[in-house]
Amino acid sequence: MTDKTTIRALFELPFNELLFQAQSTHRSFHNNTEIELCALLSIKTGSCPEDCKYCPQSAHYKTEIEKEKLMDIEAVVSQAKRAKDLGAKRFCMGGAWRNPPKKHFPQILEMVREVRGLGMETCMTLGMLSKEQAGGLKEAGLDYYNHNLDTSPEFYGNVISTRTYEDRLNTLEEVRQADIKVCCGGILGMGETREDRISLLHQLVSLPKAPDSVPINQLIPIPGTPLGDKKTSIDKFEFIRTIAVARIIMPSSMLRLSAGRTNMSDEMQALCFMAGANSIFHGDKLLTAANPGHSKDEKLMKTLGLQAVKHEVVEAVC
Repeated sequence: MTDKTTIRALFELPFNELLFQAQSTHRSFHNNTEIELCALLSIKTGSCPEDCKYCPQSAHYKTEIEKEKLMDIEAVVSQAKRAKDLGAKRFCMGGAWRNPPKKHFPQILEMVREVRGLGMETCMTLGMLSKEQAGGLKEAGLDYYNHNLDTSPEFYGNVISTRTYEDRLNTLEEVRQADIKVCCGGILGMGETREDRISLLHQLVSLPKAPDSVPINQLIPIPGTPLGDKKTSIDKFEFIRTIAVARIIMPSSMLRLSAGRTNMSDEMQALCFMAGANSIFHGDKLLTAANPGHSKDEKLMKTLGLQAVKHEVVEAVC
């Protein structure tokens, strides 16, 4: 098991040496010319009872986000088809809940079945799950479940008070027990220290199995949220270092550049790919936040000689 001392030592390596080690690890486990394209859709927006200080969907804060009811299945499938046509391999669906309501769960399960019927991988992020809910999602054919740790256990109380770190770990355990692949990462730039980033990565690598997908987000300060006035986020090189360390200690995971890419230059993203990131969220929007559009990503990938991971037909669950 990778301990904090080892992770700390990686962070302290000279930048070029760290990138060399990360890229070498990456090439041993992945095709270094491929990027996995995923799409993320908000299927139920706003009025979340949690108080995550970064989130514009929290009912605790006054933001420009309007509350929207759960989308119709047909509308979700239409968005999934469009994402597939643009090259997305996985379709992720997010609902702003503490945990998914019982009355909506049959509709959620049908969304999984319908999207999987398109031949796409499916992912959901709906908050905390019970054992029964995780089992139902697995039976419907869900491939991945996203539930981020967000930050270190030590810094967590500065960001969220309505859900404990243990709550998050318990949901991840229900997902694992249901044999659904785990998607779990965090957010950088919320005011945490390097030691917190070391602790977050240590938590991820210390799970019973490292997450299959690790989304690394850069904070997008949203007006109206407690973190909305953070003018300075994380240093660019520190962000890239975190990607590189994550690649070295979780070599087989898909490492995804997630929220915050609109504030990253092409050069910064290129260095993140060099450091081992091999997945991005594709499309104009991530839940409620802006995201680089298809044409911008396509141009960058062409410049860097990268190509999208090809679709592998996913069998539908009857």
